Amino acid sequence: MSRTRILIFAAVTIILGLSTRPLSKYAGDAFYTVLLYWIVVFAAPRIRPVWAAAVALGASWVIEFAQLLNLPRVLAPVLGSTFNPPDLFWYAVGAAAACAFDLTVRRRTARPPGTPLG
Repeated sequence: MSRTRILIFAAVTIILGLSTRPLSKYAGDAFYTVLLYWIVVFAAPRIRPVWAAAVALGASWVIEFAQLLNLPRVLAPVLGSTFNPPDLFWYAVGAAAACAFDLTVRRRTARPPGTPLG
């Protein structure tokens, strides 16, 4: 996948994450992990989607568990400030959704033109 396409997907993810945050905190959590997914894929373009999802999910969980530590307040806007166990589930939802989306895009772009989808 081209880095330009990855950047476009990351920008769309940021827009969706910010626009859904007032409606649903958990949708924002899922999009947070989706953004981490695109960062991983951008940094390592040859990584398999499942591994990219695992890295993004792992990073999200590490950040969430780090909130249990006494971190400097200056990091709160980026890392959050309060551990919330349901966030762990929604990070997994985001990682799975990003992986599924990426696999679908890769599958569709790998087909020769004119090949039926079925």
